[in-house]
Amino acid sequence: MQTKLTLQLDDKLIQQAKIYAKQHELSLSQVVADYFQRLSQETEQSVSAPITRSLIGILKSSDVDDNDYKKHLEDKYL
Repeated sequence: MQTKLTLQLDDKLIQQAKIYAKQHELSLSQVVADYFQRLSQETEQSVSAPITRSLIGILKSSDVDDNDYKKHLEDKYL
């Protein structure tokens, strides 16, 4: 379902957006929709950095648990 949306923007910004849309053979509505979709994707992806995501699950087969980590911290800082 599509719903109408009214935006109040600076005239110069609107003209720039129209030029961009025309250059890319898109409607202004499609440009705005694509932008909103990218925003939501970036938010989902920014939950953790790529390096962090690549490490998730790497120790599943390991015998390391929370107590091992606590012991490591005690040894290191106490």
